[in-house]
Amino acid sequence: MAPATRNGGATAAANGVEHQEAAGQQREQQQAAPTRRQRQQHAHSPEFEFFGPYLGPLGIVFGLPAVIYALVYACNASGCMHLAPQFSIPGFPPGQPLFSWETLAVYVGWFAVQVALHLLLPGKRRQGVALPDGSRLSYKLNGLQNYLLSLAAVLYFGFYKRSLPLGWVYDNYVPLITASVVFSGVLSLYLYASSFAKGAQLAKGGNTGHRLYDFFIGRELNPRVGSLDLKEFCELTPGLIGWVVIDLAMAAKQLEQTGTVSAGMLLVCAFQAWYVLDALWFEPAILTTMDITTDGFGFMLAFGDLAWVPFTYSLQARVLVDHAQPLSTAAVAGIVALKALGYLVFRGANSQKDLFRRDPAHPRVAALRTLPTERGTRLIVSGWWGIARHINYTGDWLMGLAWCLPTGFQSVVPYFYAIYFLCLLVHRDRRDDHACRLKYGRDWDKFCAIVKYRLFPLLY
Repeated sequence: MAPATRNGGATAAANGVEHQEAAGQQREQQQAAPTRRQRQQHAHSPEFEFFGPYLGPLGIVFGLPAVIYALVYACNASGCMHLAPQFSIPGFPPGQPLFSWETLAVYVGWFAVQVALHLLLPGKRRQGVALPDGSRLSYKLNGLQNYLLSLAAVLYFGFYKRSLPLGWVYDNYVPLITASVVFSGVLSLYLYASSFAKGAQLAKGGNTGHRLYDFFIGRELNPRVGSLDLKEFCELTPGLIGWVVIDLAMAAKQLEQTGTVSAGMLLVCAFQAWYVLDALWFEPAILTTMDITTDGFGFMLAFGDLAWVPFTYSLQARVLVDHAQPLSTAAVAGIVALKALGYLVFRGANSQKDLFRRDPAHPRVAALRTLPTERGTRLIVSGWWGIARHINYTGDWLMGLAWCLPTGFQSVVPYFYAIYFLCLLVHRDRRDDHACRLKYGRDWDKFCAIVKYRLFPLLY
């Protein structure tokens, strides 16, 4: 999930996380479509993820919002949590209410502006993969235009004209979190209710009959309001772009308080802005990811896209407002080198996979060694994908670690992203491994014997 998305995508999902395959994708979709008997069996014995159908969903629905608040509770202008030599934690920043109608209006207004930009700006049309009924949905892809226009407006009015009080975001961070939780919760209730409309295409894993679980995991596969595909839009637009806007607001607050923007803040803002730019530049890649092709759109993705991503991924920038650390030239160079290495692995692996999917005969991928499968497709066993089964995850995590390092080593709190994301990627690797083992059978065992490592060569 975008606690990404997936998103990461900003999450891994935003840039294509399904395992690489050659042509024949449409045939696989048709083969994967369940028969009537299979549907009946599934209805009697549904498979649950995240310790469903009750304990896991309840824990996530209430636990993840608590984590976002806890990150503010553990690190703010009053200090950051320390584990040793004596445990200390600052508590919530003084002067910030838990909720305000003003911040809810701002949050809803931001979402509405992004919807308007999506509908009004030109965009390319792309066909999604074949659905279980054989149909394909058309998607309008213009997230990059939304991003560039939004960023230009924030930089012009916030930094050049100084007419947009960006520091307000820092001063109202807690009620903004509440606004995002309320909005994503209400959206999730709407998504669940609308999934009972006649003709709704339901996700295989979200139609279990257990209401709490279906609400959490997502019941409808591709909910739409008119031409607006809610899942694809929320995955890549309001939350991801909002994350970068929050980063810039933190930089503006630091500038307001100190008269300068620290090297660490510049690195964090640049790294994360580039990450979102990359996700939106390669927006078509999301159409073949599990988030779009398989998962329903429910609380898990809605909350992840609209609350978790912008308010946990901006943690480092928020911490640096009050706790900037001096960085030597060597430290800056090392952090930049780590970010570059992570991006090289991440983008190189994903681009190789996507090109192989589109054109296996292309000169850049024609020499790759592959393993034929009984399904009629091939799995790459050389190049980037011969190093580890999810080498793109490895690069993604290295980039995330580079976001944390500019905060120094004053507290473990700013490293929450690296810790959490590693756990998420290990879980996602296990989830993908289970799905691929069911999909490929003995061929997957052969593949694992060739590509021995999951994420980190020689380690895991």
